[in-house]
Amino acid sequence: MKVTDIWNTSPKPTLSFELFPARSEKAASNLKKAIDALAALKPDFVSVTFGAGGSTREGSRQLVEKLKHQMGLEIIAYFACYGLDPDDIVAVLDDYQALGVENLLAVRGDVPHDGDFEPHPESLPHASDLVSFIRPKYDFCLGVAGYPEGHIDAVSKEKDFEFLKMKVDLGADYIVTNYTYDNRHYFDFVDRCRSAGIKVPILPGVMPIYSVKMMERLAGLCGAEITDEIRQGIAGLPEDDKQALLDFGIELAVRQCAELLQAGVPGIHIYTMDRSKSSVGIVQGLRDKGLL
Repeated sequence: MKVTDIWNTSPKPTLSFELFPARSEKAASNLKKAIDALAALKPDFVSVTFGAGGSTREGSRQLVEKLKHQMGLEIIAYFACYGLDPDDIVAVLDDYQALGVENLLAVRGDVPHDGDFEPHPESLPHASDLVSFIRPKYDFCLGVAGYPEGHIDAVSKEKDFEFLKMKVDLGADYIVTNYTYDNRHYFDFVDRCRSAGIKVPILPGVMPIYSVKMMERLAGLCGAEITDEIRQGIAGLPEDDKQALLDFGIELAVRQCAELLQAGVPGIHIYTMDRSKSSVGIVQGLRDKGLL
């Protein structure tokens, strides 16, 4: 089912999670446990990432197939175009179509860290190019990424917003946002979109706090502001108390998601990092409040 149809027909906001393919035996074991715990929460759909330069191409396909055909979950399949041969792009899209995937998230993808990686000379350099490539050829419900605080590689927030508008004008059906810890960034972003005539659903991404090290690293990679409230809250926790940090992160995310849901967002999309404890705690907290 297309996610836009879910939003159009569901009486409640949607619940969804992001997962990524495992790259080791230990990661695969952890992913299986996470999938079992998250599936028990009955999400409306699950997204599966696609590694830069096609680095997780086969793993992404296998995970999509498992979640869709073995677990019975609706899927959004990410597709990152950077560096790929156009023939490879067609092959992946045809494969997803054959698997019955109806929803796609078209992104550029990060430049691979492998110094030996050489992008194909005919690869598509931007997500807008990918949207333009896909839209006339396929009937996917097509999503794109949005950055409330601006993409870290963008010349400016204004230029980044121009590219977002271009992607929607080229045929994107919905937007999934990068996470932000301050909802004001999301609300301002939505206001700008609506003022610019962007009417598609805008699904907010939520990133729980899993560890201080991961929080700092991810914020640095994607340009998310770590608020004073978070820094002060963490400073007040017992040092190296993982459970206290987990509980703090869950409480913070429940408050953040509650504010978003009360404002009428189409749903909540949690970036799980292939973990489940925080997501389970957040969803339970929101359901206790009658918000999901």
